[in-house]
Amino acid sequence: MSTVTKIVPFGSGGRIAETARRTLSIAAEGLSALENQFNDREFSATFLRLVGIIMNVRGRLIVTGMGKSGIVARKMTATLTSTGTPAIFLHPADAGHGDLGMVTPDDVVLMLSHSGESNELGPIIQYCKRFAIPLLGMTARKRSTVAAASDICILMPDVKEACPNSLAPTTSTTIQMAFGDALAIALMEMRGFSADDFHKFHPNGRLGAQLVKVRELMASGGDVPRVEEDASLLDATIEMTRARLGGTAVVNGKGELIGAFTDGDLRRTVTGTRHMNEPVGRYMTVRPVSVGPEELASEALRLMHDHNITLLFVCEKDRLVGALHMHDLLHAGVA
Repeated sequence: MSTVTKIVPFGSGGRIAETARRTLSIAAEGLSALENQFNDREFSATFLRLVGIIMNVRGRLIVTGMGKSGIVARKMTATLTSTGTPAIFLHPADAGHGDLGMVTPDDVVLMLSHSGESNELGPIIQYCKRFAIPLLGMTARKRSTVAAASDICILMPDVKEACPNSLAPTTSTTIQMAFGDALAIALMEMRGFSADDFHKFHPNGRLGAQLVKVRELMASGGDVPRVEEDASLLDATIEMTRARLGGTAVVNGKGELIGAFTDGDLRRTVTGTRHMNEPVGRYMTVRPVSVGPEELASEALRLMHDHNITLLFVCEKDRLVGALHMHDLLHAGVA
């Protein structure tokens, strides 16, 4: 069976691009309408009550929705769980076939429905009412089943869909998604969810690598190249060769970092063997760039890029505690 590809007439590209632009413009208007909702005192108060209930729930936030709202609910659930709010998605079609058993009296249920009249939500509403499980609603219809059944209901703005037939959910799902992000970030900030917490939930992949701390990647102890300021250039060269990091730290008697001497410095300053007995302090870089062990590895990489260097020394209150090479960052996937 052959596949027929419809050819777009030459010259219609501008019209198609205009359609795309109009779709984005309508979406932007919807987001603006949602933002303006927060200027309404009643809406803001309702949002704060919603956040308060979710913050204080002993169990989990059960997020549910049907169709496109269900897809948004899945994404909302993923964002909430990754930012510190225990959440789980419940498919309405499966709820009446045993999955309601996952909902406990310690949980709270959030229902997403643009029209507020998704029949599949009926069993969930009945179950929650029967066992006094708090119901939260999110709909654009004030006089709807979802709004009437909810203990707290967020009324979304009744926005124009980009679909020319006003049938395919477009703008309405865009603002649902945006509201979910706003809710997740508000909860995240209220919990004081830190980069450390984020790393615990995202240990793998590039995002996890960006959240690794310097102390997890740095060389420490005897692996850190160091010489004292009165050491000779020969001593510094031997130490650089031993550590194989392309440089050595120069420290004072207290172990504080006062300088750095690299392979590049050696090539630029030494013109003959007679120089090798001169003190390294004469040729070192004074007050080199350093980083703290609790800094993110991504911040260390930024410093390397900004200063065009490949080796950073790690200090705690000026005291040398480690060394971090660009290769360590690249090997860990921090890029």
